[in-house]
Amino acid sequence: MANRAAPGIWHSNSKKGTQNGNSCTNGDPGAQSDSFKASDVIINLASSSKEKPDPNSLVFGATFTDHMLCIDWSKETGWQRPVIKPFQNLSLHPAVSALHYAIQLFEGLKAYRGEDGKIRLFRPKLNMERMHRSALRMTLPGFDKEELLQLILRLVEVDREWVPYSSSASLYIRPTFIGTEPTLGVRKPSHALLYVILSPVGPYFSSGSFNPVSLWAEPKYVRAWMGGTGDCKVGGNYGPTIFAQYEAMEVGCQQVLWLYGEQEQITEVGTMNLFIYWKDENGEEELVTPPLDGIILPGVTRHSILDLARKWGEFKVSERHLTMKDLVAALNENRIREMFGAGTACVVCPVSRVSYRNKDLHVPTMENGPKMAKRFLQELTDIQYGRSPSDWMVEVPSP
Repeated sequence: MANRAAPGIWHSNSKKGTQNGNSCTNGDPGAQSDSFKASDVIINLASSSKEKPDPNSLVFGATFTDHMLCIDWSKETGWQRPVIKPFQNLSLHPAVSALHYAIQLFEGLKAYRGEDGKIRLFRPKLNMERMHRSALRMTLPGFDKEELLQLILRLVEVDREWVPYSSSASLYIRPTFIGTEPTLGVRKPSHALLYVILSPVGPYFSSGSFNPVSLWAEPKYVRAWMGGTGDCKVGGNYGPTIFAQYEAMEVGCQQVLWLYGEQEQITEVGTMNLFIYWKDENGEEELVTPPLDGIILPGVTRHSILDLARKWGEFKVSERHLTMKDLVAALNENRIREMFGAGTACVVCPVSRVSYRNKDLHVPTMENGPKMAKRFLQELTDIQYGRSPSDWMVEVPSP
């Protein structure tokens, strides 16, 4: 990174930015561009740093770092220059389409401080690819995925002291993309803002990093449907699920097991992808997860678990549809060994019980070790914290 001896504005080239109306950035509305460039970044450092929290007392998503990345786009001028600036509130017109019509999306990935002191991101290119797909689905402009990744690496480098010195905590990275056109018209936005914020986090669930959760399987609520946006990471997939989540808590469950269709297909668990380790209908040892059929989010942790399992080559690995009928039959026949959710926030989370049609279905995950869930958790965290070398990790440059 260039010399940043004193707080202020650092320009990666000689061209200075100008204030861009109600935007987040110090933009430079030049010729239209298909993407922003990391080499054009403007860095405006905070005059002081906030106190770093204790890694052992972090609440997920409640603390934010000193800086953020902002990039404006408009139909007329294209992408403007990226800026890393002190963390602050956004200034938005009350009619922006992100607020009225949910033209927005987000991503979630993490930076880890390895035991060797180096900071690394876990498979960030998969997040960039998914974010780009989500952007096109939401009629937001495309961008160069590698350029965004380089800017995120630069932002993490600026706030590197916020990456917890802990093997049970990390720095959560939240890229967000919103439509900002100031109109109530329902149409493709002509203005947009891409920004990235950072938050040091501990375990996602307050009960602990590897305690089992109970699930409420209720077919009257649906997370996603064919032809919708279930395979994109957009806010509209999440806000409407909160009502069902609270109803699940009222009946003594911690998460919702989302079902779909008349066959009650099992899709996701809470905000996680779902895995079952069992003996299948033919008696074969199998790790199975629902397929990416348009209603399942293609999770990075999901992808990684499938990659690891196929690399091991010790049992059958399948992506296929499962129904509640399949799950109930397997439990009655004692074929289920483990059931667990997987996601960036929690990594791996075991399941111990499913409440379905006013009956409690006991899942023997914890009685069985849970050897498979723990094995995936150990393999993934060894990679993430640098204990096992892997080309999945992308290192943050040193200052």
